[in-house]
Amino acid sequence: MAENIPGKLHVANDVLADMAGHAALECYGVVGMVAPSAADGIAKILPPSRLRRGITVRTTDAGVHVDLYVVIEYGTNISAVSQNLVDAVSFALKEQARVAVDGIEVHVMDVKVRK
Repeated sequence: MAENIPGKLHVANDVLADMAGHAALECYGVVGMVAPSAADGIAKILPPSRLRRGITVRTTDAGVHVDLYVVIEYGTNISAVSQNLVDAVSFALKEQARVAVDGIEVHVMDVKVRK
């Protein structure tokens, strides 16, 4: 947009979680998202329609803080995939939603072979 429009825009945390989830699934090495409270250590991959269950977004004074709960593909570098996740989600939130990002944490819940 070339011009500024007066007023304030409020984006719900659920919308930010959806944006973060879609950005995360586009990253190489990510098999899927899982719920943060994986019962008895079994990480069940969530379908794309329920991605926000694998993401928590909370608002802080400095912006939004995002926790991603992911399953990584076996054989990929976990550190590199995690950094790509942070970069992709940060870019999506800053450029598409125009929100300040306080922090992004990646929680690798499982490692699986992609089918």
